[in-house]
Amino acid sequence: MNEEIKPNAIYTTGETETLLKVSNSTIKRLLKGGILRANKVGKQYRILGKEVLRLVSPEVEKKAINSYLNLKKKAVSKISKW
Repeated sequence: MNEEIKPNAIYTTGETETLLKVSNSTIKRLLKGGILRANKVGKQYRILGKEVLRLVSPEVEKKAINSYLNLKKKAVSKISKW
């Protein structure tokens, strides 16, 4: 199923799993970590399409890579002092 992510549509966690092709545990981890923002309605989450698009955008990937490289640099710096 190749579905277009609509920015103003509201998705359930199940629909978001399908759109992103990830597991339920991955969605839960993204929500808990604040990486994927959502609103809770009763006991269920509702995710705005803009949030899904933001998650898969190149800018988010660049930020993740930069964070990893900075962390790696700090780790190498600490280890080299030993």
